[in-house]
Amino acid sequence: MCIRRLTERDSMGRRTPSGERRPAPVTWRAQPARVARAGFTLLELMVVMALIVVLAGMAMASYRNAVTLGQEAVLKEDLFRMKDAIDQYYADKNKYPANLQALVSDGYLRAIPEDPFTRSSSTWQEVPAEPDANNVSAEIGVYDVKSGSDRISSQGVPYNEW
Repeated sequence: MCIRRLTERDSMGRRTPSGERRPAPVTWRAQPARVARAGFTLLELMVVMALIVVLAGMAMASYRNAVTLGQEAVLKEDLFRMKDAIDQYYADKNKYPANLQALVSDGYLRAIPEDPFTRSSSTWQEVPAEPDANNVSAEIGVYDVKSGSDRISSQGVPYNEW
């Protein structure tokens, strides 16, 4: 003879004898497939990769622009120094140097600088001076120097016209 008094229900909705609480039975159930997976979907990964590619492209364009602007600054400085050395040579000797190497051999320059765009010190274009009408026998020297590069600057002017 078994007497059951089922008068109360616990918080889980199970019937228990009055005053007695039973722990919930432990059951192992498989989680649904959507809940069990932890991680990122393929779409999320593709969006992140697209953002990384766009940001990397912007960084590369900015880097290339910065490198070109740096090379232009070096070219301007080199041209200024060489033109200044030619002017000092003319002021000291009252004639223009025969070539750029004369500036080095006479101590006006330590070395002929490397053109930042052609990466060579032998590609500088030497502009000859106008012949002196008062001194016909005078040697025609280098009046100006320009870059040997045929590229166009960021301002739209060829480097060999600077």
